[in-house]
Amino acid sequence: MSQARTGGNGRPSPEVFRRRRIVVAAAAGALVLLVVLLTAFVWPGFAREEPEPQATVTAPVPTPTISPSGRPEEGQTAFVKAQPDSVLALALRAVTEDKSWEDDADAVESWQLVYADGDGEGATTVEVHAGQWEDDDAATGAYEALVKAAGEPTGEGEVAVKGETTGAYVVTPGSTEGTAVVTWRNGTAVLQATGPADLVEDFYSAYPL
Repeated sequence: MSQARTGGNGRPSPEVFRRRRIVVAAAAGALVLLVVLLTAFVWPGFAREEPEPQATVTAPVPTPTISPSGRPEEGQTAFVKAQPDSVLALALRAVTEDKSWEDDADAVESWQLVYADGDGEGATTVEVHAGQWEDDDAATGAYEALVKAAGEPTGEGEVAVKGETTGAYVVTPGSTEGTAVVTWRNGTAVLQATGPADLVEDFYSAYPL
């Protein structure tokens, strides 16, 4: 068994003191390192890699590249004036009176509107049939008849204005492949938009009536 060296007065030699100081310093260093590691990775965890926050990118609302046209030069009713000049990337291209809803469903007035993103064969178009009735009950009856005639719904919901329910809408397949029809009632107005299936619901959502 080895014995610690002592000086002539029976006290440990300076070398023993140096070794003790080294041991104490090493232990203290290890303790500090342990505290740093616990602080960094356990609480509050500032040294752990956190995922970068994902920025939300909102695409700009598309706007038409052509000017609206086709409104009657004279005699526009308040209802016609309320129809938008553009919806998303589609601009109003034609407005014609259509008396079919007046004759068949007692509308006060009804109109056919065409919205498009250009002219010519390759243009994307949405046709809107818009009618006005005397009161909510008459408009509701006309809306229900149109929905029944449109076929099996693929989507439906409520129309709300400033948080208050003012009507309803229904989405149905169009008569040609790749098209869909959205029929909706908003108060005394009933509208029906027909266009590409991947566009017409967004078109309806952006329509101000």
